[in-house]
Amino acid sequence: MDAFAYTRADRSERAVRLAADPGARYIAGGTDLLNLMKDGVQRHDHLIDINALPLAGVRETNSRIELGAMSRMSDVALHQAVRRRLPVLSQALLAGASPQVRNMATLGGNLLQRTRCWYFRDPTMPCNKREPGSGCPALAGQNRWHAIVGGSAQCIAVHPSDLAVALTALDATVRTLSAEGPRDIPMAEFYLSPGDTPHLETALRQGELITGIDVPVTDLAAGSRYLKVRDRATFEFAVVSVAALIRLRGDEVREARLAFGGIAPRPWRSAEAEQALVGRPLNAATIKAVGEALVVDAQPREHNAFKVPLVQRALSDILDQFRRNR
Repeated sequence: MDAFAYTRADRSERAVRLAADPGARYIAGGTDLLNLMKDGVQRHDHLIDINALPLAGVRETNSRIELGAMSRMSDVALHQAVRRRLPVLSQALLAGASPQVRNMATLGGNLLQRTRCWYFRDPTMPCNKREPGSGCPALAGQNRWHAIVGGSAQCIAVHPSDLAVALTALDATVRTLSAEGPRDIPMAEFYLSPGDTPHLETALRQGELITGIDVPVTDLAAGSRYLKVRDRATFEFAVVSVAALIRLRGDEVREARLAFGGIAPRPWRSAEAEQALVGRPLNAATIKAVGEALVVDAQPREHNAFKVPLVQRALSDILDQFRRNR
């Protein structure tokens, strides 16, 4: 690992000032960042420790739950208000990583973790995320884990965060602080599609600090669910995942939000699948039509074509849970 400076910040404003330097990076739990630095995938001249900042905790009101960016994954997953009012969020957090990592990793860090694409993680390989213009070996190489929707000719890596998928379905907002002051970024706008600039992954500016996450609480959220399909039972990233919020009136779907992980370079919200669901009875025919709408624009590669029927089956399973429990 290359040498770097280290500063422990005691105030958010000071942390933001220190992070204005392009070579600086925030560190909290460090569960992803330190591995990237040790492996030579990322290099930073200055690490700014933000663990002392008062940005942890869960605050509940009648209409929303506010999550501090420095809150640990396990604390939020097991919080009674989150489990009761935002079950999809609790389930997604508990499905992520291992208990040891969840005890250390923060919400803000989880949202900013980098893809597990093996070409990105190997500094001896070309990768447009690491070195723009160097190429994307996954396009014609080993692409079992890679995107079937939302990719580009420059990148088909998938985003790894279970938390981000749940927050996308919940229409959450990310709160930040920068030299220009605070701002709110809707989850729908937080992550960027790869296009021709796959190295630009989020809407954050240099030195912008995630301070919290604002999650609206509704009757729709109270019945939400998360399903993760993975190669092993723990400490594994999603092959595909589904976050679903469904409101039924009798047999008819009155409102639906569907977000997916493991199939796109960003948490994937499918308007086509939602439109195929709302206003229709939640039966086998509707569930089949929703699955077809989800993958209508899919572009599978040599090794990941199995994700098309797999994500359809995962969606079918989670919708069937709503049907049986209505």
